[in-house]
Amino acid sequence: MGYSIKDIIYQGEKSGVHNWQTLSGQDFYWHPDWLHIAEDLTGHKATAHIQADGDKATQTEAEQAIVKHLNSGK
Repeated sequence: MGYSIKDIIYQGEKSGVHNWQTLSGQDFYWHPDWLHIAEDLTGHKATAHIQADGDKATQTEAEQAIVKHLNSGK
């Protein structure tokens, strides 16, 4: 049984940083200028890299990176 997009809850955006939370309370952050997902609001602790189609990642690509990271077991 893996994670899907339904398992992460979008918490909104503050100062350009978007936040998702898992049902267990784990937070993930992303800013459109980052090509990674972070576990801290500043973005300094990269958790997973985003496979972006363009120069900048989209919110959908960020969500996909979170789900992929959760399913990798890391």
